[in-house]
Amino acid sequence: MSTVTSRLWLAAVAAVALGTAPMAAPAQTRGGGTIADVKVEGSQRIEPATVISYMAIKPGDDYSDRGVDESVKSLFATGLFSNVQIRREGSSLVVVVEENPIINEIAFEGNDRFDDTKLTAEIEGRPRQVYTRTKAQSDADRIQQLYRRSGRFAVAVEPKIIQLDQNRVNLVFEIREGDLAKIERINFVGNRAFSNGELRDEILTKETEWWNILASNDTYDPDRLAVDQEMLRRFYLNRGYADFRVVSAVSELAPDGEGFFITFTVDEGERYKFGKIDVNSALPGVTPEELQTVIVSHEGDWYSSKSVEDTIQALTTYLGDRQYAFVDIQPSVQRNREEKLIAITYEISEGPRVFVERIDISGNVRTADEVIRREFELAEGDPFNASRLKKSETNIRNLGFFSKVDIKPTPGTAPDQTVIQAAVAEQSTGELQLGVGYSTSDGPLGDVTIRERNLLGRGQDLRLSTSLSGVSSQIDLSFTEPYFLGRNLAAGVDLFRTTRDNQSFSSYDETNTGFALRMGYPLSENLRQTLRYRLNYRQISDVSDDASRFIREQEGNTLSSAVQQTLTYDRLDSRINPTDGYRITLSNEVAGLGGDVHYFKTQLSADWYYPVTDSMVLNIGGQVGNIFGLGEDVRINDRFFLGGNSFRGFQTGGIGPRDLNSDDKDALGGNNFALGTVELSFPLGLPSEFALQGHAFSDFGTLWGSDDHGAGIVDDTALRASAGVGVSWASPFGPIRLDYAYPFAKRDYDKQEQLHISFGTRF
Repeated sequence: MSTVTSRLWLAAVAAVALGTAPMAAPAQTRGGGTIADVKVEGSQRIEPATVISYMAIKPGDDYSDRGVDESVKSLFATGLFSNVQIRREGSSLVVVVEENPIINEIAFEGNDRFDDTKLTAEIEGRPRQVYTRTKAQSDADRIQQLYRRSGRFAVAVEPKIIQLDQNRVNLVFEIREGDLAKIERINFVGNRAFSNGELRDEILTKETEWWNILASNDTYDPDRLAVDQEMLRRFYLNRGYADFRVVSAVSELAPDGEGFFITFTVDEGERYKFGKIDVNSALPGVTPEELQTVIVSHEGDWYSSKSVEDTIQALTTYLGDRQYAFVDIQPSVQRNREEKLIAITYEISEGPRVFVERIDISGNVRTADEVIRREFELAEGDPFNASRLKKSETNIRNLGFFSKVDIKPTPGTAPDQTVIQAAVAEQSTGELQLGVGYSTSDGPLGDVTIRERNLLGRGQDLRLSTSLSGVSSQIDLSFTEPYFLGRNLAAGVDLFRTTRDNQSFSSYDETNTGFALRMGYPLSENLRQTLRYRLNYRQISDVSDDASRFIREQEGNTLSSAVQQTLTYDRLDSRINPTDGYRITLSNEVAGLGGDVHYFKTQLSADWYYPVTDSMVLNIGGQVGNIFGLGEDVRINDRFFLGGNSFRGFQTGGIGPRDLNSDDKDALGGNNFALGTVELSFPLGLPSEFALQGHAFSDFGTLWGSDDHGAGIVDDTALRASAGVGVSWASPFGPIRLDYAYPFAKRDYDKQEQLHISFGTRF
């Protein structure tokens, strides 16, 4: 084989290796001389002049093997040709080409997991483009990677073509999706302080189990695996293992391609305690002694990186309140490996002056920008403050409109400027809540609530609730504008009508029809006041002939016009599922600004949550109340009644003053009450995927002080108490709870209700 032929052969082989086309053997060429002209054969869509323009050798050039070699490479490199041959005929050069076909249509077969639109966006090929096997295979690889990112590692994608006339083809990707690659086993190597089960509970990735059919975290995801390593690191660092590291995280695909084995190799290291904790302050007027009181951790406690972060946060907040907007707090760590102690010195100095240049919000498709922007504690032009930025993120999360909130500062256009990037992911804000219960006297009961918490993306709250049981019905329509007149002022209106058959405990029916206007605003960061006006047309009817004479005397209609104020001091860590902190509420109501009834009512309630362990939460709560008439006795439908949800173990109206001379021993309600509860929530020892939690509780209290007196009236301050257990399930359909309470301190005439069930869901 001549040198020219060898070179052409190698060039064509190289082109085939690049996937451009099958190669035809080049023709022999001889001699030198000048090329008089170049003839192109086989071109259909591409003009001969265009073909010649891609070549390295042109008419008038001296013939050379190198020029022919480079021309072949150039023509193949265009991707327009599936085959190229160059031969010499006298003083002419003949170029024979076979054009690659044009893609007429792209189709997908066998795709259920992703629709055609998603797959089309993933590939680069498009109709009316030139088809090459290399590009088609590259697109097949892209589709395969898309499926693998969703956990389907057994996927197979094969590109096929259907020949059409005029050198066109239809490109079809045949897809065999395969099953999801499940996590068959998660193993840990090197862990001594914590069991495999405890560590599995701390990571996002879960093993595939039969009860986990609705979850998606039991499929293999490399990104989730990286998050798992960070979660393990934080778990150990928060428990004193300062030297902890994840040595490796290995995922092995099962031979059948349908499952993964995950192995985390960890090095726990030694466990440390806090040594000496100091503060050095370079701020004028701020002494280390006063800052010591702000520090969260104490010498001798187990070391925790979270407590260090909490201390920095607490110091930042404290100094911000002292008008130090720019502070730099750096923890200096000294590790004593022999004594297993970590001493920390918080170095505090004045930080660089940085201001908020602008706030950029992304990800909110439905929710208006202003709904998010008004929750920021920072405004454009304000001094940047990390504490206020974190509080802003908490505010946005508490809206409940977003499944993900990520707020971070980024460099601005100048060194003293920062841009706050707020990325959110919206979630469904409509709710459908269903509740069921069982009462020994009322039988089955249920309620339905339809609610939209982000009406038209403006943050407005619209709720329609109804309840129905054998003894009552209620319908309530409410609307709330959280920022009335553009201010941090929540205003709302309620329309309601309720009817209740109280025959089982007080021998009368009660109907309430009316409306309420309300307004709420913050007095400070944690203190909020709410004002409410209610106009209520009330009716006591269907009073039994054998009912208490005090109830018969109150049969008829009244009009109540009442004003109420409520103060709430809230330091809970979460409004939805609190685990730490407390909340205190004081409410006062006066009736008599018009209407037929006159009274003054006061209620005080408090709840305290304490995390006993990472998974156990103790709740202690209490309520007291008092009502007295203004120049008249308090009517029965204005008094307090305890039982049902407010006092487990007793039905509504089950305790308190009662007329024993009436046939049904009618409850009369009380003017005073005191109620307490203690509840411990704890895991049941089942895998966390079950989302089951146990509860042990005790309710205790008393109700007394009716304005009705006479023969047969019992009215004392005797303490009632119950104890019980419950189970709650955070099911995919909503929370479900079952409680059983046994009253162990009661009066013979009290009415009991031992079993209660409720469930809810959201859409």
